[in-house]
Amino acid sequence: MATAAACQPRRALVEIPAPQPKIEAGMRRSYLDILRSRSPPSPTPREKNTSTSNTGPAQSLDFAIDGEWSGNVAQCKKMDESQAPMSERQLVQFIRSLILVEQRQETRFLTSGLKYLQDDLQLKKTNVYRSIPYSRFGSNRDAHCYRKAYPHLVAFKVTCQEWGQVLLQNKEWDAVLEHTLLAWRYTSELPQWDMASHNTLRDRCYSIMATHSLTALQHHCPGLRRGHELLRRMKMAQLHSQSIVPCIHELQRIMGCDDNSMDLQLLED
Repeated sequence: MATAAACQPRRALVEIPAPQPKIEAGMRRSYLDILRSRSPPSPTPREKNTSTSNTGPAQSLDFAIDGEWSGNVAQCKKMDESQAPMSERQLVQFIRSLILVEQRQETRFLTSGLKYLQDDLQLKKTNVYRSIPYSRFGSNRDAHCYRKAYPHLVAFKVTCQEWGQVLLQNKEWDAVLEHTLLAWRYTSELPQWDMASHNTLRDRCYSIMATHSLTALQHHCPGLRRGHELLRRMKMAQLHSQSIVPCIHELQRIMGCDDNSMDLQLLED
């Protein structure tokens, strides 16, 4: 009896559904079939020969910008990656070219005052201080920090030189004197470096601005009140550098007074 119960077949709890009908061959496409349908059909050997014979040499994808050939972009990127660091002369020429472009775009400052030049000097000085790493155990005025700030110091020097030359070329003599004193103040606010040789750029800025101011005084005779103001400010600038002494002497000669009389006049004012 037990054997008959064990051999009794067990009924399935869930019935297996009937198989679904197969999808037709035209309805199912593989991934490669889809790609082939999107790509243009490959030409036959005869079509290849006719197309190559009728068409001329393949044109390059390079294009011209403002009448100048741009060259191969990939080749330019490769040259930039393998290019050595720029020398001091190349860096000065590069910054000068940028300022010349800026001068052509911003010529309205000659009639609207020196506010633009003052903002430009402030920006260049700010870039110098931003480039100096302050998270250091040692001094942040050493040779390492000087190398970090060097490109921005050169940009500051070139800015002082180029804008002064533009004012001289436009014969804005009083604006040259004002720009000199403004740039003199911003130059005095540049960082003092530990090594004396690293302060050469600062002295160079003083020398350039003194030359511009002396040239302007040789072509311009300021009024009495303006002359007293300029002389007072030049005396204050002398505390930072002695390069302005020839300008002081030239201004005193124009106003017809010596050092003692001018000092008395400044005390009375």
